[in-house]
Formats: sequence, structure tokens, C-alpha cells
Amino acid sequence: MKHWRIENVAWDRFDPSAVDPALVPLVKAAAMVERNGRDYAVYLGRVFRDDPDFRQAADHWAEEEVQHGDALAKWASLADPAWNFEVAFARYRAGYSVQVDAEASIRGSRTGELIARCMVETGTSSYYTALGEAASEPVLRQVCKLIAADEYRHFKLFYDHMRRYLSREKLGVVTRLRIALGRIGESEDDELAYAYHCGNEPESQAYRHDRCTAAYMASAMGFYRYRHIERSTGMILKAVGLPPRGRLSAGATRLAWKLLQWRQRRFEQQLAA
Repeated sequence: MKHWRIENVAWDRFDPSAVDPALVPLVKAAAMVERNGRDYAVYLGRVFRDDPDFRQAADHWAEEEVQHGDALAKWASLADPAWNFEVAFARYRAGYSVQVDAEASIRGSRTGELIARCMVETGTSSYYTALGEAASEPVLRQVCKLIAADEYRHFKLFYDHMRRYLSREKLGVVTRLRIALGRIGESEDDELAYAYHCGNEPESQAYRHDRCTAAYMASAMGFYRYRHIERSTGMILKAVGLPPRGRLSAGATRLAWKLLQWRQRRFEQQLAA
């Protein structure tokens, strides 16, 4: 059951004078990634084909993801009336696809799959929190707050199922950490970069992964604050079986914050070059 619906958003409060142009390309890209959620539900349905409870939960999760995409697309269309989401999304679907015919998790186990999903929800909950807090436009602030709350609930959903499978599969902390860090590293794959390309660049411009990744990441990373990284670090540690608070978390947060700042500078230099 959805916790909110698009018609609940106060669209009549949209204020074009408060739109931050730097946020519009990010919202366009995010709209397409979120809208593509049903493909992930198909993949998860095959991986967990004999677990009807989880499959039902994954289907509900996907419907909320699709709603996120629709809400973000509607806001982006208000911010840029010349933008056609359906055309952009069709381009995205034609050039990027999720592997939906897997017979088993690409993470090596069902526990690993659920850890990876926890990482995605960790990233999105912090990302939409950061965008919402950075936005001055009231409707985008509301949409981001609603989505961030959903994504945090999604983290709990996957975490609870991960704990259930962990009791059978017995993955150690090192293995769980390796899976988590591996999935975090995939944030620079084609999924977001190609969405940025389809949402913001003309069809006549050839797609270049490095350029689109740098353009997206250099902008997106600038909206994070230390508190967002601190919360994300705690969620990551919790998912892999380590204390989410304390000296380890504090040290990991400082390291993650420095890494994010370094990566942002690297992407900015790449764009400038």
C-alpha cells in the first residue's frame, strides 16, 4: 500500500521563480531511473521465485518506485515545460535495460542481493534528503521529502528480509561488506549516466559514459552535507552487521566525507578538461 499519492502533492504551490537550475537535470535523470522500477521487480521475482511473501513486497516496492519517477517527472515538466518525459524515457528504455532473466542473484546469494538492495535504498534516502533540503522550490521540497521517507522504509523492508535469509546463509561480515562496497561502486555505471544523457542531452549528441557520469556526479555531490553522509554510513554499517554508532561509524563517516569531496573535485576537473 502506498504511503502517499501524486494527487496528494501540492502542485498548485509550484513556484517557477524558486527553481534552482542546477537541480533540474538531476531530477530529470532520477525520474527515469525511478520509473524503471518494475524491471527490478521482475528480476527480484525470479531470484526469489519460491518466496511469495518477498515477491509481494517487491511488487509493492516497485509500484512506489514508479510513483517516484512519475512525481519527479511531473515536477521537471513544470520546471522545464519544453521537456517531454515520455520521449526521454523511451530513449532511456531503448538504450539501457536491466537483466531480468537471471536464475539466481548476481550477488551470489539471496542475502547478498538484499544487502545490495539495502545499499541502493541507503543512497536514495540520503540523496533525496539532500536534494530536498537544498531546494527552495516548495513542491520539489515536498516531493523529495516524501520520496526520502519511502526510501528509508524500503531500506527497512530489505533489511528485515536480509536478516531472515542471513539466518540460513550465514554470510560473514567481510563478505557482506565486500558486497555492500561493490554495490556502492556501481553508482558510476550506465544506469544514472545514461539517464542523465537521455534527460538532458539532445539525440544528436553521442552518449559518452565518462562525460555524463562526471556531469551528474559533480553536480549531485555538491548537495550533500556531512549529516547526510553520517546517516548513510550508519545504515551501511547496520546492513553489514557492524555497529551503526560509535568510533567505527565516526571514523568511517570522516573517511566517506573526504572521499566524496575528493571525487567531486575529480569529476569537476574531468568536466573542465
